[in-house]
Amino acid sequence: MRLRPLVLEDAPRCAELEKVLFPGETPWPARAFEQEIAAGHTTYWAVDAGVNRDDHNDDRGEALGYAGVGRMGPAAWPEYEIRTIGVDPAAQRRGIARLMMDAIVELADSHDAPIFLEVRVGNDPAIRLYEAYDFVINGLRRNYYQPSGADAHTMYRPRKSERC
Repeated sequence: MRLRPLVLEDAPRCAELEKVLFPGETPWPARAFEQEIAAGHTTYWAVDAGVNRDDHNDDRGEALGYAGVGRMGPAAWPEYEIRTIGVDPAAQRRGIARLMMDAIVELADSHDAPIFLEVRVGNDPAIRLYEAYDFVINGLRRNYYQPSGADAHTMYRPRKSERC
């Protein structure tokens, strides 16, 4: 598995995975991924199978997973928000989400920044993953997911200096 930057050419694949991963909700279309990738305050990653002949960046394999964060707040006191994270169901339980979470927490820790996210109530595998990275549930957003009306937990990971 190889972690790499998510690029505009990945947007259709991510949109395809969104439809599979979030049925009954409003999945992000390719255009939403394109806008997020191009935004100056976001960082997005993909994990692919590691097709990397001769170490050329143009040798990207199909994304098996994707994740992105947005940086908010003042430069001296930033915060990160996980915008999205998803793994192809056929590739789950292979460490892909952990690879992306490692990158997310490394980025936030390098800026001594907390991380926030929303996760569907009842998505126990995702909640356990986040808890393994020191996230705690700190709130509830009722009717967060649409059109289903499912609730979301808000979760928070304190900045590095607060965890020491």
